[in-house]
Amino acid sequence: MKIRVALVSALLAVSGCTTLSGKGPTVAATPASTPPSSGKVTTTIISAMGGGLISGAIGNGLSETEKRSALEAEYKALEYTTSGQKVTWKGAQASRYGEVVPAQPYRVGSQDCRQYTQTVFSGGAGVTARGTACRNADGSWTPLT
Repeated sequence: MKIRVALVSALLAVSGCTTLSGKGPTVAATPASTPPSSGKVTTTIISAMGGGLISGAIGNGLSETEKRSALEAEYKALEYTTSGQKVTWKGAQASRYGEVVPAQPYRVGSQDCRQYTQTVFSGGAGVTARGTACRNADGSWTPLT
């Protein structure tokens, strides 16, 4: 984990960070494709996310099914959603739900990255976590937490 942070810091220092301009292969600012029609994201893609933001303190008290829904929302926000648009998920209980909001895509060296937030509501109170994830060569996303 510390190695990833150090690597990203080094890449930022050497190559700089630029907002994507739409030239060449990039993460599109608008959805490049549509989410899977089933609404489900494959286990392989979810596994690559290593638990995402929901694996931290904001996921405490959620069932495994709710955590999976929240993690799928993180992936969909990163992969398919325009900057500032919410991807919502619902828990087994009506009082538990959440939303993920991605920021503008950017490039670090040759890797596409995005910052994003995950907010979990439980009984009306919301707790927000912030993170950054970068896309892997296979299309999956790895959070830089």
